[in-house]
Amino acid sequence: MARDHGFHPVRITRIVDETPDVRTFVLDAAFPYRAGQFMTFKVRGTLRSYSMSSSPDADGELCVTVKRVPGGLVSGWMHDELRPGDVLEATVPNGSFCLRTDGTDTAARPLVAFAGGSGITPVFSLVKSALATTGRPVRLLSAHRSAPDAIFRAELDALAGRHPGRLTLRHHLDDRDGLVTTAQVRELADGSADFYLCGPEPFMALVERALSAHGVGEERIFVERFTPVNGMAPGAPGPVSGGTVTVVLRGRSRCVPQRSGETLLQSARRAGFTPPFSCESGDCATCMARLTVGEAKMRVNNALDADEVAEGYVLTCQAEPTAPDVTVEYED
Repeated sequence: MARDHGFHPVRITRIVDETPDVRTFVLDAAFPYRAGQFMTFKVRGTLRSYSMSSSPDADGELCVTVKRVPGGLVSGWMHDELRPGDVLEATVPNGSFCLRTDGTDTAARPLVAFAGGSGITPVFSLVKSALATTGRPVRLLSAHRSAPDAIFRAELDALAGRHPGRLTLRHHLDDRDGLVTTAQVRELADGSADFYLCGPEPFMALVERALSAHGVGEERIFVERFTPVNGMAPGAPGPVSGGTVTVVLRGRSRCVPQRSGETLLQSARRAGFTPPFSCESGDCATCMARLTVGEAKMRVNNALDADEVAEGYVLTCQAEPTAPDVTVEYED
């Protein structure tokens, strides 16, 4: 059976103020999920993905934590308008930023996590599940601008108190300690560990470089990366390649020249459309559409199953044309 990519009503039961600009929304939802995953919400016609801060192995409620983004259309509305009892539309949980379970040594392998700002949200979920279901030692560096901005600090301290010797915490505050350095990353690096990273792009780039320089292989580094919602994904597309991309959305059809290295989502935007999208990392299926002419190759696919791919569906945020002319149709 195809995966469930539809939207479902979920009711807010409680709202918890974590910091002045971060709120946790407790949802009345019985969706199965894995630690580290996220849900995509449809708010006033706009789609956004938010990670669960709860753990299916340690918590009895499903929670998503949302940071208010300055000027953010969705996060600002959720902070200002939502109340307990309100109902939102959301997908079932998705995402691949989860605890690795392959390999015979996984259950004993240390877990080291680096979280910056609101990147602590999925990491908090992962840490709770690792402590609840494995005997793995866990080390976490949680970086924030200042003490008032430190999300889940009290909860993490309490968790460390319940797991002495297993959970090692480092609370990093930029206004007190300066920015995180390569040396600080190396202090936590362990060649036998799995590493989980989530936070602002410069923070994650520094951590990735430091781990790589320390000899940590890519297969041991797991990154949750959501591209900024700025109209175009990072990276300028290459020159016109000679083919065409035809996009059909809401009954309208437009054709643009193919550009080398450009995804179908980028082509649709260049055609003047505002197609659906959310994570832009190949995890949520919000941008899925069907190829009716030509072929395309996806860079990443963590959301569509084999039957959907066989029927011609692609994640347009990840799909690049591999035929001279392609037509992609978004379903209403």
